[in-house]
Amino acid sequence: MEQPQQPAGPAAAPETAREAASAPAPVPAREAAPGAAREGMTEPAREGMTEPAREGMTEPAREGMTEPAREGIAEPAPRPALAAAPGAAPGAGSEPVPGSGKPPLRVGMVGYAFMGAAHSQGWRTAGRVFDLPRRPVLAVLCGRDGAAARAAAERHGWAAVETDWRVLVARDDIDLVDICTPGDSHAEIAVAALAAGKHVLCEKPLANSVAEAETMTRAAEAAYGRGQLAMTGFNYRRVPAVALARRMIADGRLGTLRHVRATYLQDWLADPAFPLTWRLRREHAGSGALGDLGAHIVDLAQHLAGEPLAGVSALTETFVRRRPLPGGPSRGMAAVSASGTGAVTVDDAAVFTGRFASGALASFEATRYATGRKNALRIELNGERGSLAFDLERLNELWFHDATAPGAEAGFRRILVTEPEHPYLDAWWPPGHGLGYEHTFVHQARDLVHAIAAGTRPDPSFADGLQVQRVLAAVEESAEKNSVYTPVAS
Repeated sequence: MEQPQQPAGPAAAPETAREAASAPAPVPAREAAPGAAREGMTEPAREGMTEPAREGMTEPAREGMTEPAREGIAEPAPRPALAAAPGAAPGAGSEPVPGSGKPPLRVGMVGYAFMGAAHSQGWRTAGRVFDLPRRPVLAVLCGRDGAAARAAAERHGWAAVETDWRVLVARDDIDLVDICTPGDSHAEIAVAALAAGKHVLCEKPLANSVAEAETMTRAAEAAYGRGQLAMTGFNYRRVPAVALARRMIADGRLGTLRHVRATYLQDWLADPAFPLTWRLRREHAGSGALGDLGAHIVDLAQHLAGEPLAGVSALTETFVRRRPLPGGPSRGMAAVSASGTGAVTVDDAAVFTGRFASGALASFEATRYATGRKNALRIELNGERGSLAFDLERLNELWFHDATAPGAEAGFRRILVTEPEHPYLDAWWPPGHGLGYEHTFVHQARDLVHAIAAGTRPDPSFADGLQVQRVLAAVEESAEKNSVYTPVAS
């Protein structure tokens, strides 16, 4: 799920709870992130060291050496500027780096909070786990608060910093723009990046409105004709168990689909004293639990079923109508309150039923008030030949019922999704060694790099993000009309 990020740009609204309490002091363009200490050194900084200094030499080991031995260890060379070697990894020295013989894919990312950290992990790791046709380079991180952006760049391994996303988009040493900001800036950044000749990865939900999502999708279609790709970041598709479920459904293991039921339950807003962060303001977030959590389960339902929802009947509710104003920047799910209160302008929970184009029925629930539930995404699909069930909090498992088996042997059985034959897992650990949430972003980066190299449409595309946006709009329209069945626009 998308978390608070910084849209980064001079025309953006002043910071409230979104990421910084006050406007930052200007910083020079293309400012390089400071070098890390040797024991916590990121790879770009380490690459400037000579080989004797790199061979397993941590500071504690150095301190136990005699002075003559210490003098034989060369100090790290200064980190070169981003433009020092065209196409090379920023900060790279003379030593080769993994994948250095492959063309780079230079990434510029806008936003650096929860989703920025997750995407950084994906880009930083993908080329070191998978054999990719292009080498991801963490080139530039962008955020309006220069000091916070520099700290995030150093922490996550980005080579340089910008404080204006327009400058980032205009740079000729960036191949892909990764958008990890609140939804109110997605459309403007994505359209500008595509117009500038960049590939784009945009976090979900794609936009704050259907109109914005349509504009983004048109821009993506035009860019595809020029060889640029645009992907929507629905990372849960990249859980190996979910990918296995999609494979089994496509292979006909469930037969004709009858039911889909999906829930996404959290509890971080159950306390009415929690402050009015940007996620609770429609002008920034677009919607509440519906867009934040509901977008994920709508996408998963349509992705696994292999068909779109045709219509919905919905209820939404805002349980706490006013909340304390924020007293500073929010950090993930944490924030502090100040004096005064403000109106909550988004939903706290959404419950809706739906019908697929084939006639299969679906039910959905998304809430941030399910006390005791931290990140409980669950989805089950029932067909004429069997059923599949997945629980994100047990994400290395998939449950399967084969309805064609003899009754005496019937029932759900657990598939431990850790075998090399399972999606993505041939590059990871031995069987039985599970993966986690962060690996979905590594798989997302992997898939996008392969799509860019092959020139094929990414999955999910902006068109897929638009379809989800249309479902969310139909849910809101139905709820406003006392749950009347509302077709999803096509």
